[in-house]
Amino acid sequence: MIHELSQTLVDLIFDWGYLGIFLLMTIESSFIPFPSEIVLIPAGYLASQGQMSIPLIMASGLAGSLAGAFINYYLALLLGRKMLQRYGKYFFIKENALIKMDNYFEKHGHISTFIGRLIPGIRQLISIPAGLAKMNLIVFTSFTALGAGIWALILTLLGYFIGQNQDLINSYLNQISIIVLILLILLASWYAYYQKNKNKGSNE
Repeated sequence: MIHELSQTLVDLIFDWGYLGIFLLMTIESSFIPFPSEIVLIPAGYLASQGQMSIPLIMASGLAGSLAGAFINYYLALLLGRKMLQRYGKYFFIKENALIKMDNYFEKHGHISTFIGRLIPGIRQLISIPAGLAKMNLIVFTSFTALGAGIWALILTLLGYFIGQNQDLINSYLNQISIIVLILLILLASWYAYYQKNKNKGSNE
């Protein structure tokens, strides 16, 4: 039922063209769970048929991803932080925890945002702690765009080259997700090693 509802929504909004992609990706990137696969893969297929343009798909998809990320970011910044400051003590969240989160995102927000945007189930949520921590907006936007752009390009090209072969798409998507996850683990390990050596050198 959920799949049918999603497909109906996609069919409806795809009648709106690139505006539809923008709106769906805004939903996907905000707090409403909506898989980007059912938006960008069909869009890539339409591009292979000459009905859409990959650069315009990427532009509208990326703009939607940023719009959704900004929704989460500003909701967390304007509402979530005030709520935590006022009621956090009732949930054992002290002001000191917010300060630590601020410091963490000031130092490591860029890598956390980039990695988070490439992990399913987390890509929508990473904007919330970034907003709570008042992460620098330019840095947040840059690394959100980088992570979201990479994932959008992967999905769009899958649709472009594989088309409507759903079994093959699922197989490749699973393989790509595993490869991306391994690369992110390596990146996170390198970053942790780099930071450790950097701090060690500064203390000497």
